[in-house]
Amino acid sequence: MIKIFHNPRCAKSRGGVAFLEEKGVSFEIVKYLDDPFTVESLSQIIAVLKIKPLALVRKNEADWKHNFKGKELSDSQVIQAMIDYPKLIERPIVINFDRAVVARPTSLIDQIL
Repeated sequence: MIKIFHNPRCAKSRGGVAFLEEKGVSFEIVKYLDDPFTVESLSQIIAVLKIKPLALVRKNEADWKHNFKGKELSDSQVIQAMIDYPKLIERPIVINFDRAVVARPTSLIDQIL
């Protein structure tokens, strides 16, 4: 089952939803700001993405700049920062069973369909 972790206020995220709709595939939308990640669920997604937690952080967000920029953080601290400030999470994240991408650009979704 394909899932897209979506923020409706984000143009790139809306583009990911539109891309999946155009492909005609069945998918589930998870509005992660309304249904927040847990440490466990976000850690699992990071593992499927095969990236370090810091690679999933939107470093230009005000919350990052004001609270974390320039600090040495462990992976678990970065994950906790994303839990505490979910707008820091890069989006959209698209998962298809054991494969996932951060769909920037949206064409990356093709890699997991």
